[in-house]
Amino acid sequence: MKWLCNFLKGTKPVESNHRRRPRVTAGEESSLWQHEPVRPKREDPPRHDNEELDRQIALSLAEEAKRPKERNHNKGENDEDLAKAMQDSLNMNPYMPHNPYAPAPAPSQALPRGQRVCGGCKHEVGHGHYLSCMGMYWHPQCFRCSSCTHPIRETEFTLLGAEPYHKLCYKELHHPKCDVCLQFIATNRTGLIEYRAHPFWGQKYCPSHELDRTPRCCSCEKMEPRNTKYMSLGDGRSLCMECLDSAVMDTGECQPLYHSIRDYYEGMNMKLDQQIPMLLVERQALNEAMEGECKGPHHMPETRGLCLSEEQTVSSILRRPRIGGHRLLDMRTQPQKLTRRCEVTAILVLYGLPRLLTGSILAHELMHGWLRLKGYRNLSPEVEEGICQVMSYLWLESEILPASTRHAQPSTSYASSSSSSSYRPPSSKKGGISHTEKKLGEFFMHQIANDTSTAYGDGFRTAYKAVNKYGLRQTLNHIRLTGGFPV
Repeated sequence: MKWLCNFLKGTKPVESNHRRRPRVTAGEESSLWQHEPVRPKREDPPRHDNEELDRQIALSLAEEAKRPKERNHNKGENDEDLAKAMQDSLNMNPYMPHNPYAPAPAPSQALPRGQRVCGGCKHEVGHGHYLSCMGMYWHPQCFRCSSCTHPIRETEFTLLGAEPYHKLCYKELHHPKCDVCLQFIATNRTGLIEYRAHPFWGQKYCPSHELDRTPRCCSCEKMEPRNTKYMSLGDGRSLCMECLDSAVMDTGECQPLYHSIRDYYEGMNMKLDQQIPMLLVERQALNEAMEGECKGPHHMPETRGLCLSEEQTVSSILRRPRIGGHRLLDMRTQPQKLTRRCEVTAILVLYGLPRLLTGSILAHELMHGWLRLKGYRNLSPEVEEGICQVMSYLWLESEILPASTRHAQPSTSYASSSSSSSYRPPSSKKGGISHTEKKLGEFFMHQIANDTSTAYGDGFRTAYKAVNKYGLRQTLNHIRLTGGFPV
């Protein structure tokens, strides 16, 4: 083992000369006895003068003869430790999984075999191959994927926190999938995962689906997944199955909802004395009526309700159509002549929308009617549409939120200031609403609150702030006097 010691320690041979005796170091005893004997020069003193010197040399040699045994003993221990360390370094398994995203591990220190414990089974790592990663030792069969639980035998793996995964398992769990085509969302030209996500529902989809005519629900705005089929309403609109479940399809079916909203207004001390006709119409009929209406802004790109002030003939839906496959059949309509008996001729609402969306449109359009019947003239679009959106929002709130959490302060009521509480009629649907319908109602409220248009969005937020601060009654009185919201 002398070559190993010299290689690891870096010792060098000691040069000797006849003037000074070489000092013995560990691992060099054999070189001491390989030197040639020193020959006396001619000028050396006579032999009898050197007797004392020879005696001292003999004593020194005897003393040095005792030291190699101790040095050999220490040398053996050092050589054994070095050989063991070298063996450990040679025993390291060349299979070392690499994770480019994991933090660099701390420098490992070779431990004696009895102190290496497997990070998986917690037993001693004995002879044979083992892994050293994540700051621990592992039997190869104990280093397993946190998802599929099978051993990781590839040369690369993915680390999430302290949990290792096969690369494919990690991708399956954490790489986003498109909710439309159900495939992994591809990377863009720069290598980044790019996708779109609905701000309320969180539905993720490939950007390409915005251009490939994938149907989108006209109510909740969700895109149609490839493993399902939306209902076609026959006018370019599609309806998902959740929205179809509570869709209002004809004028007769909508009447109870309409009267419940009129009762809601009456409970807010905002009774409408005139009977205003309400019709459920197709998309084309609504667009034609909108063209004939000379006043009022319309929410683009889709108008779903209209408060008419002009005399018109409108085709309304008389009977609920049948569902055949994924489309509506046998729709019956009836033309109806609307005559002007007051400031409001009729309220029109687009058919085929869920109950809560239909109700929120009715609450909005009924507020237009109330303002006109009560003499509110020449209001700007921001003021009129803003306060109408507030009434739509408050009605939705009364339908989906528990009474204890509603916006029910006395200041929000239009009733007399002496009233101790705001009247909130119960839900217009007997037996309450389902979780799905409640979530839809929350989405419709989210749409109102986050509308980006000037009249409907900014107008609502300004009106809602005024109602919160001054109450609905004082806000409406201020609008009557000034044409604007109180600051």
